[in-house]
Order: sequence, then structure tokens, then C-alpha cells
Amino acid sequence: MKEFDYRRAPDVLGAVTLLDADPDARYLAGGTNLVDLMKSGVERPTRLVDVRQLPLDRVESTPDGGLRVGATVTNSDLAAHPDIRSRCPMLTQAVLAGASGQLRNMATVGGNLLQRTRCAYFTDTTKPCNKRDPGSGCPALGGEHRNHAILGASESCVAVHPSDMAVALAALDAVVHYETVDGRGELPLDQLYPSVDGTPDRETALPAGALITAVSLPPLPVAARSRYRKVRERASYAFAIGSVAAALDIRDGIVRDARLAFGAVASRPWRARTAERILIGAPATAETYAAAAEAELEAARPLRHNGYKVPLMRNLTVAVLSELDEEAAR
Repeated sequence: MKEFDYRRAPDVLGAVTLLDADPDARYLAGGTNLVDLMKSGVERPTRLVDVRQLPLDRVESTPDGGLRVGATVTNSDLAAHPDIRSRCPMLTQAVLAGASGQLRNMATVGGNLLQRTRCAYFTDTTKPCNKRDPGSGCPALGGEHRNHAILGASESCVAVHPSDMAVALAALDAVVHYETVDGRGELPLDQLYPSVDGTPDRETALPAGALITAVSLPPLPVAARSRYRKVRERASYAFAIGSVAAALDIRDGIVRDARLAFGAVASRPWRARTAERILIGAPATAETYAAAAEAELEAARPLRHNGYKVPLMRNLTVAVLSELDEEAAR
């Protein structure tokens, strides 16, 4: 591991000022991803700016009836918060599906959104990787890609985003709030992760040196009946090979509102807007759910060894929506 300087930020302005003065510095909160990458040599910061003690650790109601989640709220505290559990259960389920209890106690909301891919070529510095070294190539294209992307990938990169939490936040229309030395800003989560086409090393649309301060959730009545389902290769702690975050509002046998996002199939949480358009206004039936999933997955471009994800995601989507349908009927 490269030697580095360590500073504890006194406040948000102090944190962004420290990073602005050193482009090779990194923010440190829980460190559950960053420290691992430092050990492997993928990340080589000159300075760590510790933001864990900043007053960004609360979940609060907003005047419009939504919720605001501070960036240093731990994953464990987020999952256990009564407002999160009652108003958007898919978010609680997504957080609990990710990592182990020990990691959830350390990991933070802001850090979770910024965690980097677990592609084996990315984390092995002896291999080329366009994310680490733009223009060096993507060996996953012809190599090991069983768990890689089937949607929104490119010749530059076929890795997937690893976050479970971000998938639920995508379905919930979350907005990411940040601060820089130039002031405050915000980005819809849908716009936080840019396309990997040509610039896979640019992993977020945040300005240089930006510190995520909070994530806000708009008032979304449909979210009260929601679910997150994750498929992984073993029952214990493991990253998803496919996941679905879904919410349904069904009245008189018709889908009145729907939210749907896929995980582990693209370089970012995949908001399934094509499927949503088919669902809303249609009969709440297994046939409708299958048609919506099929329409969304028409854009899939699987590689040689990950074509299994197409039927997996179709079946998983139908199963989750059917469960929500049955819940609504009770």
C-alpha cells in the first residue's frame, strides 16, 4: 500500500477544501471498498480525508413528505429506520441483502453509491482494464464474464455496478445531493452514473472533488408496497448475479403505478422504464408482467457466457411482481 496523509475533516467545507487542494486525495467514511482497493494497488491516494464524523448521519422527513438520508448514515441504521421500513421496504430489503452485518455496520450511504466494480480484471493490477487505464482494453469481453453486463455495456467495459442499495434508490426516484468548493448541487440518481461507452474510467457524473452529503427520496405512495429480490451464487454474503426492485399500486385489477429497476445487469442500476410503461394501465396479471419484462430485455446483448441472465431476469421480474400482486389482494 502506498504511503498516504490522513486528515479528519472539521466540517463539510473543510472536507471539500482539503480535496480541492489535492486531486489525488480520497474521502474516507466506512472504507469497506476503498481500503480493499488500496491494499490491491488499484487506489493509490496521496491523502485520505475522513468524513465519518461529519453531521450527516440522520434520516429526516422533508417538508414535501419525502425523506432525506444523510451520507454517513450506516447501512445498518438505514435498514432499521422505521420510516424506511414502512414507507419503502424495498430499500430495507436491498440493504439487508448486501454484504455481511459487520460490513453494514461500517458502510455508509454515500460510500455505497460510490463503490467500484468487483470485476476481477479491474481489481487485478497485472491485467489491462479500461477503468483503471483507459485504452488498455477490456479482457472480460473474451475472458471471464459470466456475471457481467447484458444491458448498457460497450466494447470499452462490460462490468456491472455492485450496489444493491443503488438499485432500490433508482426505483425510488432518489436524488443525490453533494457539495464542492463552488457550492451545493444535486443529481437524480438516474444521472449519477454515466454511460461506459468510450469513458468507462469516468464512473460518476459528480464534479471533481464533490462530497455526497445526502440522498433524498420524494413522497412516493407506491413505494409502501415494494420488494427487492436478489439472486446470488451462494446463500451467504455474495454479490448479485441479478436483482429486481419493484413497487406496484394495483386497484380494481389494474396497475395504477409501478416502479422497476434491475441490478447486476449493467454498469449502473438499470431503471426499467420500458417495462414500467407497459405495466401502468394494464391488467395485473402474470401475462402483463411477462410482457413487461420481455420488452425491457429486448435491449439485452449478452456475451458468450452470460446469456443465462436474460431468462433469469425475466423470471425474477415476473415472480416479484406476482408476489406484490398477491400481497395487494390480501
